[in-house]
Amino acid sequence: MAVLNLAVQKRRDFLINELVKFGYFKTTEGKQLYELTLSELEHIHITVKCKFGKQMQEDE
Repeated sequence: MAVLNLAVQKRRDFLINELVKFGYFKTTEGKQLYELTLSELEHIHITVKCKFGKQMQEDE
């Protein structure tokens, strides 16, 4: 079980760092990124990356 917990924590850390790079620090509800579950972080990460990709496409 410790291996799974470590993998989850590494993924959470990666997602948090990625979101911070895109300027995302809090949810609209005011929660800090470290307060979110892995699935919440995954969902936000996908949403932010899609939004960024659309903005890049519009700028071309």
